[in-house]
Amino acid sequence: MKIRVSKPVPVGVISKVLRIFELLDQFPAGLELKDVATKTGINKSTAYRFLSHLESECYLLRNETGAFMLGPKLTRLGGGISFETTLCTICRPTLDNLRHVTSETVNLAVLDGASTVLLDVIESPHRFKLASEVGTRGSVHCTALGKAILASMSEGHRKEEILASIRFEAHTPHTIMNMARFKKQLALTREKGFSHDDEEVISGVRCIGAAVFGSDGEVVAAISISGPTGRITKERLPYYSDQVCKAAQNISRSLGYRAPKQ
Repeated sequence: MKIRVSKPVPVGVISKVLRIFELLDQFPAGLELKDVATKTGINKSTAYRFLSHLESECYLLRNETGAFMLGPKLTRLGGGISFETTLCTICRPTLDNLRHVTSETVNLAVLDGASTVLLDVIESPHRFKLASEVGTRGSVHCTALGKAILASMSEGHRKEEILASIRFEAHTPHTIMNMARFKKQLALTREKGFSHDDEEVISGVRCIGAAVFGSDGEVVAAISISGPTGRITKERLPYYSDQVCKAAQNISRSLGYRAPKQ
């Protein structure tokens, strides 16, 4: 009886993909197709085929100039700092546009433990504005960013730990000071798709936030606008909320998120 010996699986494709990853890791700002092909020695049409497929799977992304760069799925596997850097790059064009259409300060934050941490801040063009520094931490129970993230977080041990760790400190007379009221706010945020900080951190300042989701459907960040109540009036809340939600949805799509069908 003749025994058939199976041939080894070709590794040429894998080698080429790894060369692309290693190259783009050296160029955080991204490279155009012709540069990827030249530097890796891969045929231009083959390189384009690989790059397009990796982009569709969110391992790569294209920035506003069309250059390819490492995407959120890949950088998150490599470490938190790389992911946050990539997240800021992905979000920037949308955040710039949100600032343009609202003329208010725009913020991007992630959750670190039981606090939010600002990754990016684009200040309002108005002379009177609210602008915090990148790296500033916020309490989840009284910030629009914190509420947006926590309301969108899947039920589980991590969420329970965060809720249990909250210390309800009063920043203004409007700050939420008990768990029952806070959970009602979270339920309302989930229902509406956006959150409010209605003078809860600083008197006279109102913020509107919305969650950003990753390709796995889990919340990864939140964005918000903040400004004085004299400009972000209750009558204008529908407009501002709609703009923030649209921006958050656009970023989520860029991260590979596909909203479940209703």
